[in-house]
Amino acid sequence: MNNISCIITDDEPFARKGLQGYVEKIGFLDLKGVCEDALQLSDMLQRQPVDLLFLDIQMPHITGVDFIRALSKPPKVIFTTAFEHYALQGFELDIMDYLLKPISYERFLKAAWKARDYFALKENAPAAPAVAYIFIKANGKLEKVNFDEILFIEGMENYVAIHLPGKKLITHSTIKSLVEKLPAGQFLQTHKSFIVAISKVEAIEGNTLHIQKHQVPISKYLRDVVLGQIVK
Repeated sequence: MNNISCIITDDEPFARKGLQGYVEKIGFLDLKGVCEDALQLSDMLQRQPVDLLFLDIQMPHITGVDFIRALSKPPKVIFTTAFEHYALQGFELDIMDYLLKPISYERFLKAAWKARDYFALKENAPAAPAVAYIFIKANGKLEKVNFDEILFIEGMENYVAIHLPGKKLITHSTIKSLVEKLPAGQFLQTHKSFIVAISKVEAIEGNTLHIQKHQVPISKYLRDVVLGQIVK
């Protein structure tokens, strides 16, 4: 199995140093960087995609939870936090593990082994054929939607509107379940209710993205991350 590339992100210097020491003791972890907050992490991920994040939750500017929600296809994540009440949100985001501070080396090692087992299974699994479309149920039938035609996606409680050139398809779904079907690197969540196709953004004005005749909001908590992903 190949080594697991990873990044540590925590706003506390002592915590960063401790986690770095743990990672360096584990042969199959390949540390690619150490960040102080999600903004640094966003910049690093653009230059150096990795397999795994050791990510604090309570940080300046944007929390680890909101940062992961903003990425269409985030790396696997192990949360490191002093706050137990975030565990449910971690479960909803399909987090690999949840480490409560202070983190012992034994508990950290157990989480690392879990990551090793996951990536070993993934590496040995047969590759799924790449697809450029999905089928969704709308207007009483299954409709084919090409990924490269999607402008943006709007969540409306238990329904999702997929905006395409000249039309809008509404289907019974959620933002979370739909984002899991989208190809990595092409889409970005800008708000809890909106996902945009990065290549379709024509202009940025304040906290608004312009896509053809449409205006899509950017959450104030996600603005720096969104701009970092769109403006290269």
